[in-house]
Amino acid sequence: MNTSDLKIFEAVAAHGSFTKAAEEMFTVQSNVTARIKSLEEEFKISFFKRTSRSVELTAAGEVFMQFSKVINHLVEEVKQDLSDSAQLSGSLKIGCIETTLALKVPGVISHFTDRYPDVNLSFKADNSPNLINDVLDYKLDAAFVGAPVTVAELGTRVVKEDRLVIVTAKDHPGLSDLKRRPVKIVVFDQGCSYRARLELWLANRGVVNYQCTVVNTMEGIVNFVEAGIGITLLPTDLIEQFYYKRKLKTYPVKGELGALTTVIVYRKDVPQSKAMKAFMDLF
Repeated sequence: MNTSDLKIFEAVAAHGSFTKAAEEMFTVQSNVTARIKSLEEEFKISFFKRTSRSVELTAAGEVFMQFSKVINHLVEEVKQDLSDSAQLSGSLKIGCIETTLALKVPGVISHFTDRYPDVNLSFKADNSPNLINDVLDYKLDAAFVGAPVTVAELGTRVVKEDRLVIVTAKDHPGLSDLKRRPVKIVVFDQGCSYRARLELWLANRGVVNYQCTVVNTMEGIVNFVEAGIGITLLPTDLIEQFYYKRKLKTYPVKGELGALTTVIVYRKDVPQSKAMKAFMDLF
């Protein structure tokens, strides 16, 4: 067994196909089949259930997958740390919720890349649950997400606390009689911390029926709210820094619902590369 075998194994599991795995690994299907067969013979167990239509992991394959991800992750970390370069190098994959991508990441990139120009940073925007899963699956090295996070494998560090506001169009009639008229909201898809807070805020006011418009970009949400399509909930810093010239009104959210802590999460059960340690030192 070698690390190439593990990468082939993960490709087959990801695609559910020997053919597609071969395409991803730039090899032929017969080689993929042979490498998987060799792995199964070495461990004396079947990792895949094969049918004429699909290839799926067995229970043993699911267990092996977790070890494979750890091994591949550690090998990449060792390669980076043992690099001959005197300058810190390597690559980091960081996940972000949309507001953190706008508010926090530009400053992080500027500071970190100035100090470590040979480290490549890549960022992915998504909701907190998806980002947490990507960190657990070794697809991301770390991620900025909404607190609280109670996953045993993950460590957290507090990044910032945002104050939240309800955002409406400038000519919106206000929030005093929401139960007496139709309510419309403009939000990200399920899994967004701000959507969850807005829905809880409405529920606390007895509003359980409302029309929901889902938009997948921050700019889109602000445009829709400004056009009067609905209300939303966002950090006050975001509005004050980027959208203060727009035709919007904001209403502070009181109490615990009005504060959302952003944390950075990372796997605490594997060694960190030098690049990862340097990145975490920012927080």
